[in-house]
Amino acid sequence: MRLNLALILLVAAVPVATSVALEQAVPHAGQPAAAASADATAEALYQQHCQRCHGQDRLGGAGPALLPESLARIKPEEARSVIRDGRPASQMAAYKTLLDEAQIAALSDYLYRPAAVPPTWSDADIRASHRPLADLASLPDTPQHDADPLNLFVVVEAGDHHVTILDGDRFEPLARFASHFALHGGPKFSPDGRFVYFASRDGWVSQYDLHNLRMVAEVRAGLNTRNLAVSNDGRWVLVGNYLPGNLVLLDARDLSLRQVIPAQAADGTPSRVSAVYTAPPRGSFVVALKDVREVWELSYAGSSDDSPPLEPRRIAARDFLDDFSFTPDYRQLLATSRQAHGGQVIDLDSGEAITDIPLPGMPHLGSGIYWKRNGEWVFATPNVSQGLISVLDPKTWTLIKEIPTEGPGFFMRSHANSRYAWTDVFFGPNNDAVHLIDKQSLSIAKTLRPMPGKNAAHVEFSRDGKYLLLSVWDRDGALIVYDSLTLEEVKRIPMNKPSGKYNVGNKIEFAEGTSH
Repeated sequence: MRLNLALILLVAAVPVATSVALEQAVPHAGQPAAAASADATAEALYQQHCQRCHGQDRLGGAGPALLPESLARIKPEEARSVIRDGRPASQMAAYKTLLDEAQIAALSDYLYRPAAVPPTWSDADIRASHRPLADLASLPDTPQHDADPLNLFVVVEAGDHHVTILDGDRFEPLARFASHFALHGGPKFSPDGRFVYFASRDGWVSQYDLHNLRMVAEVRAGLNTRNLAVSNDGRWVLVGNYLPGNLVLLDARDLSLRQVIPAQAADGTPSRVSAVYTAPPRGSFVVALKDVREVWELSYAGSSDDSPPLEPRRIAARDFLDDFSFTPDYRQLLATSRQAHGGQVIDLDSGEAITDIPLPGMPHLGSGIYWKRNGEWVFATPNVSQGLISVLDPKTWTLIKEIPTEGPGFFMRSHANSRYAWTDVFFGPNNDAVHLIDKQSLSIAKTLRPMPGKNAAHVEFSRDGKYLLLSVWDRDGALIVYDSLTLEEVKRIPMNKPSGKYNVGNKIEFAEGTSH
């Protein structure tokens, strides 16, 4: 499907009931009436129950795209099970009380049916979507506000798709603006902290100037996007896409297109992109592929304006990878690995997968953090299917301790100047709880419930670690500011589902206790 912005807006404006009625009234060419009726029923079920998260045309939104191209590794019986029973530790609800088995089967069959015209998003489409919104040469290159530019917080409000720029000293908003739908993967910053880059699930990449508090450029890099990374020299933005499965290299100065790299294995097998991060000491991007057993390292060291540098160095993995964390020296990555029931460790210098780590449940390694304990690094990861924190020795990758929690968690955060690692209980009946883990004794020192009955999650520290901000993920939620030493509440700022917040200084310095 060759997508045009005006066409997208036009289609989105057509009432769902009208489009379904048209489908029901007009059989597809060459289709028997009974088959056309079955198709219309499945289409109606999709529009009623699925399109809000997965997009009216199945191209994805808050949830992933639901097309044969993106469901290749999921068997139809598994898809029916997910529709029926939901997916644990995700926003995918169970529909067994709303749909009978025949409806579930019809809906599953519909998802595996190719679109009438295969969805594509070409180089020309990317270039046509590019929107320069400001002339950077005419804008001041120093902050036009009196806040500390390295202690700003970028707060994503998922409830109504807005972003707030918050002064991290006074905890007052400097700006608030509308974002694209379902920002994902966390915003990333230029090395000097001036620009922040956002990627939305529907493929839009935006560049915002934190000095001048204005948007400066946008481009649609794909149809269903995973995340993006910024090179540590400030020259490149690399975007990883689920649909189409590729990497898109943009000029970090204005988001103009420089290169598109298909995500394909050495044998040509296509893949989606699971995650892309920058590895500053290596001068490279590191990419995990979702559908082939490969990790790519793409060096940008020595790149020039005339020659985009990205050629993948392929590293064989033992399993498909969903997400990963680097060790503090960036020599190894610890990757989520489903078949290993925990994780696998890949050495980037040698290009070898060196060990598996047998951890229970579904550890969320991409949100894991490192800190110093008795002078030595430890790595801790939450678990999205079991109530425990696993603490590992990164020298040997052996388990130091499992810390029981009140339920499965999603995020962990700390700071070099904090005695605690903060972790949420994101899933289950106790999701209003946040645990404070003593980083030396590896025990829960305190449990907070900021707003009883409402989901508390995602902590971010101020640059100096004196304060921390915690989100209450609710439409009538809040951003709560704590003194990190006394744990006393300093301020409560009402917000519409503040899903995440990101401190400029901590992010550009890759501070201890945070993640990519």
